[in-house]
Amino acid sequence: MSRKRCFTVVAKAVGDDSDSSSGSFVKYVRNAWNNSEDRLALVGLGFAAIAAFWASSSLIAAIDKLPFIPSALEFIGIWFSWWFIYRYILFKPDREELVRNVKNSISDILGQ
Repeated sequence: MSRKRCFTVVAKAVGDDSDSSSGSFVKYVRNAWNNSEDRLALVGLGFAAIAAFWASSSLIAAIDKLPFIPSALEFIGIWFSWWFIYRYILFKPDREELVRNVKNSISDILGQ
């Protein structure tokens, strides 16, 4: 005879709030809205952001429908990737130069 095994799983909630990051974002937006003196400008800025996103996505879709442009851009991307690998990654002195350039750029951006 075979015996059936039953397992019981108990899940307990912990005190950690799972949507604390989304809650803090909502609080940030709510505080920005309440502390704003010019709410019409905020609404206009939000509308402009939505319109810019829509226009850019439409432009990208239109460029993608052209017969030659996507293939040319893909070729340019592959060529640039190979050039970057040859120029900065293939040889050790070039890798060291790349690391120095990146570190200098980061320190310039951070103001160190």
